[in-house]
Amino acid sequence: MIRLGLCCIFRDQPIKFRTTTATANRKMKRAAALAKLSGLCMTNADALLASLQFCADNGIGCFRINSQILPLNTHPECGYKVDDLPDGDEIVRRFKACGKFAKKHKLRTCFHPDQFVVLNSPRPDVVAKSIEELEYQCEVAEWVGADVVNIHGGGGYGNKPDALARFARNFKRLSRRVRRRLTVENDDTTYTPSELLPLCRETGIPLVYDVHHHRCNQDDLSEEEATEQAIATWNREPMFHISSPIEGWKGPKPRRHHDFINIVDFPECWRDLSLTVEVEAKAKEVAVQKLMKQLAEHWVVYVLRCADGSLYTGITNHLERRLEQHNAGTASRYTRSRLPVTLAYQESQTNQSMALKRELAIKALSRKAKEALIQSVK
Repeated sequence: MIRLGLCCIFRDQPIKFRTTTATANRKMKRAAALAKLSGLCMTNADALLASLQFCADNGIGCFRINSQILPLNTHPECGYKVDDLPDGDEIVRRFKACGKFAKKHKLRTCFHPDQFVVLNSPRPDVVAKSIEELEYQCEVAEWVGADVVNIHGGGGYGNKPDALARFARNFKRLSRRVRRRLTVENDDTTYTPSELLPLCRETGIPLVYDVHHHRCNQDDLSEEEATEQAIATWNREPMFHISSPIEGWKGPKPRRHHDFINIVDFPECWRDLSLTVEVEAKAKEVAVQKLMKQLAEHWVVYVLRCADGSLYTGITNHLERRLEQHNAGTASRYTRSRLPVTLAYQESQTNQSMALKRELAIKALSRKAKEALIQSVK
């Protein structure tokens, strides 16, 4: 079963998460600033519950929680502990209520920290800040029951083996609650799946396989091989990422994400697996719902034998209804004058694009080849 995931925010739904800036926060006295932050945290907890309710109502199985769900939490000047906030206990209670809701409705939650979280940086201050950010996000993850906090491998720094060895060393500095949730993702410029898999096997960190990134930053692994090897790193339901390039794969910048997912970009080898697939598309919930509908569609290429003995080839996502339309004379000008028609051949395709290509291929066959195709299934 494929569980589709929605990332952080909505396009059309009126559910909003609130934040603030350090500049605005600094202008306030500390007590007032903490009161303001406290109110934002409670508002965001309520927005998270509304987000989970939307997911439950619409068959979306996973929700990625925004890294700024507790605004400015780790900021060097404006940061705070939840206990510092006037409504600290209530904030924790509301987030734990989100976790109970997610568990009841079998929803998955996760985090994806910002790019500044770099565990393999050669700079100790960057690593220290990264660890602080991971500890904060995993604290919230613990409240809500999120089982994934996903980061990229980081920089190559001129020596990828050394950089990944540094990642492994710094991984050991993390608390248990971070280590048991941390995952690593292949990216579109630096680390491929084959470069991260040894790190995953050594440390036990699961690999979040991003197929778009893999297509941009290729290695010797096929998508099928990368999928299989990534799944082997998980001790729970694997999580993968999908996106499509905004200008197509032949466009000038294939790394940029489209508003929607092109169904042909969804790997065929994923369809029968039990996976969480986060949909990284700009149209957010609209894109998830569209992909969900497309994955549920069943396309058929069919060949009809007409009353005059001729053959007609077409495609449909509802064969029974389409046959009724043909025999009612409303489906095709060609078959309208050659009724009745009978179904001579059918084959399934996983999406409309593949069905159209197969339809053209069958239409290009000779009459003899078409008859042989029809006989092959009898």
